[in-house]
Amino acid sequence: QVQLVESGGGLVQAGGSLRLSCAASGRTFSTYAMGWFRQAPGKEREFVAGISWSVGKPIYGDSVKGRFTMSRDNGKNMVYLQMNSLNPEDTALYYCAADTALGHVRRNPSVYDYWGQGTQVTVSS
Repeated sequence: QVQLVESGGGLVQAGGSLRLSCAASGRTFSTYAMGWFRQAPGKEREFVAGISWSVGKPIYGDSVKGRFTMSRDNGKNMVYLQMNSLNPEDTALYYCAADTALGHVRRNPSVYDYWGQGTQVTVSS
């Protein structure tokens, strides 16, 4: 069983930054691929970023490349999402998720078997 708890969301002006954190339980955290997703009202859940179990180079969705940075600390069972140059289109509920089946990153949200409750990010213009 894996439990994920996100934090760090909030209201920020366009051009600002936020850092999301996700605390994970589970002794085998270091073997999971982890992902960040977001969902805005009326839209499908969107892949934001993912990182493999081996803390390799993260991969990013096209809409956040160059602005967001994902990292993980296996010693602390934590993953992070540093979000810079935020714009109103980034407004969404952000989720972290664990894919315990494979160690490499997959973009399809349906393959992730554990999800946090989400943290709201709102960017004002």
